[in-house]
Amino acid sequence: MTTLTLPKTFKTLSSVIALSALFGLSACASSQAADNQTAPASASQHAQNPTLPVSMVSEWDKIFPQSNQVEHRKVSFKNRYGITLVGDLYIPKNAQGKLQAIAVGGPFGAVKEQSSGLYAQTLAERGFVTLAFDPSYTGESGGEPRNVPSPEINTEDFSAAVDYLGSLDNVNRDNIGILGICGWGGFALNAAVSDPRIKAVATSTMYDMTRVAANGYEINMKQNAKGSYDRAPAQNADARYKMKSDMSNARWETSKNGYSALLPANNLRKEQFTADTAQFIREYSDFYTTKRGFHPRAVNSNPDGSWTITGMLPLINMPILQRAAELRAPALVVHGENAHSRYFGEDAFKSLGSKDKELFIVPGASHIDLYDNANNKIPYDKFESFFKAKLK
Repeated sequence: MTTLTLPKTFKTLSSVIALSALFGLSACASSQAADNQTAPASASQHAQNPTLPVSMVSEWDKIFPQSNQVEHRKVSFKNRYGITLVGDLYIPKNAQGKLQAIAVGGPFGAVKEQSSGLYAQTLAERGFVTLAFDPSYTGESGGEPRNVPSPEINTEDFSAAVDYLGSLDNVNRDNIGILGICGWGGFALNAAVSDPRIKAVATSTMYDMTRVAANGYEINMKQNAKGSYDRAPAQNADARYKMKSDMSNARWETSKNGYSALLPANNLRKEQFTADTAQFIREYSDFYTTKRGFHPRAVNSNPDGSWTITGMLPLINMPILQRAAELRAPALVVHGENAHSRYFGEDAFKSLGSKDKELFIVPGASHIDLYDNANNKIPYDKFESFFKAKLK
């Protein structure tokens, strides 16, 4: 893949409006289911058939240590678009009978070796069969061009993960839930609205990626005296039109190489900080670009590029959660008290039609605090009790 030299207006757009909001720019199986798995693909095989996995690395390459309380194996499965997703399956050791199961996705631009894998492994230690997966077009999963987001396909990825979990002999397919972190919180809620087989849905430090792509950040970029963020107006239709025009005009050039050209790196490196760099942008950088959370396959860690130049167009124009009032599954929305993204969770919670829903605010927590538990802020007990109570 290549990065493309962008017109000055487009660089300003991507750094100030949508992409700053999304990625932290300066200006967001087992043998039981062998029939569902696809043999690992080499780079040459993926080149011949882009729906196949990019890789299926066998060694432990997570940002967190491996637990001795669970069994782990690399698995793969297809979504209904024919794209093969790669995941990490975690099973409690010495478990018997059919268990409750949870599919975990996110954050947006991350890989299963980061936050979703940590959540999945920890919940497996607490008795669940869990699956952390790489979304279509990212990580080890198939799809070309690389690094393409899609509100429809990313919602489908959760349902495909449910399909896979429901095929396992040790999973009760009537007791499957999903958990979405950051941008995948919005996709998790959207999937739960779309797929009634999902019996419970939880989010952690969620974004609605389509909302932030269309509106930009609806906050002041500097923290207030309490350490949180005051609300600010969304960008207007004229700003969206300009953004869509810039991206659409970029198609003339990107179409020449299969739309694979990438935007610049999402996250600043520490040496690029200025006095005006927002605190949460610094926190994104501290996670994705340092030993704490860096992973070479993550879009958000890549120093040479990020998402495709035209990738945000559907997020701007195709909002998720339009049927949120029709959600019937139990829902748990978890957010940090001081998270810049808190308004996404609170507003989504208000829109959910479920009669069994809870908003849980973690005292003193920032957005990134719920990524890796470095500050002991992830409320695992809350997630455990929620899923054990609702998946039955």
